[in-house]
Amino acid sequence: MNIDTISRSVVAVRATIPDDAFTADALGTRREGSGVVIRDDGLVLTIGYLITEAEEVWLTDQDGRVVPAHALAYDQESGFGLVQALSPLGLPGVALGDAHKAKPGDAVVLADGIGQQVHAHIVTKQEFAGYWEYLLDEAIFIAPAHPSWGGAALFDKDGRLLGVGSLRLQMSRAGEVADINMIVPIDLLPPILDDLLTRGQVAKPPRPWLGAFSAESNGVVMVMSVAEGGPAAKAGLRQGDIISDVRDGEVDGLADFYRKLWESPAGAEIPLRVVRDGRETWLRVKSADRNSFLKKPHLQ
Repeated sequence: MNIDTISRSVVAVRATIPDDAFTADALGTRREGSGVVIRDDGLVLTIGYLITEAEEVWLTDQDGRVVPAHALAYDQESGFGLVQALSPLGLPGVALGDAHKAKPGDAVVLADGIGQQVHAHIVTKQEFAGYWEYLLDEAIFIAPAHPSWGGAALFDKDGRLLGVGSLRLQMSRAGEVADINMIVPIDLLPPILDDLLTRGQVAKPPRPWLGAFSAESNGVVMVMSVAEGGPAAKAGLRQGDIISDVRDGEVDGLADFYRKLWESPAGAEIPLRVVRDGRETWLRVKSADRNSFLKKPHLQ
């Protein structure tokens, strides 16, 4: 594998977001990261938070050439975002790999859009629950971590794309703490790609969204904050609340909370048993489609 040649199809992504966008405060109005060309016509796969509500997107190749682009889609469930170059990039699409077959110990390379590469290994593949109502059944975790991970491309030893960088985290093992990257596996893309290209979203009912940012400790789910103007805030959910039950089911950790929540369609009223200051109370949160709060791409 000539990773230097293949990784030239990884480009820098720069997005500008309006000041009044729903995600502007949380994610900023100027976002920078990477993306990887997956078709010869300039279709670029990135991590969706870089391009959510973007009014302008620019791609820069590793020779410094800047090309305008359009944010095509952001899939909330996988976390993937798609960008279409509006001028020829002249870069080949990379081959997609099989993340399911990748295993701990495998050698990999995480490459960003400015030519930086980190030669790493897969340390584990496991479930990942994110505080922003996000869940992957089997995320990929690699070490050492890349300093510019957002949207960076993970390649296997044969130069095939295994996924896209999402987060930088820390892992404790044998008493030592190491920085690792969480990667969204590429296997989540093929089943939804046609829908994203033709509709801008997956052709199925959206998941219910509360707008609650939560953390887990020993199986206990606690609210860290709520999105201003979101369903949880309107229902009176507060920072510090412990979510003990969804409907008539006890919550056992963050992933279990999400799975119970997602049994209903977006727009459904979700009963939550909440422990606040040592006292239990029930709240009824009228859930929403998260996308309804977001600005849509101009050309979509």
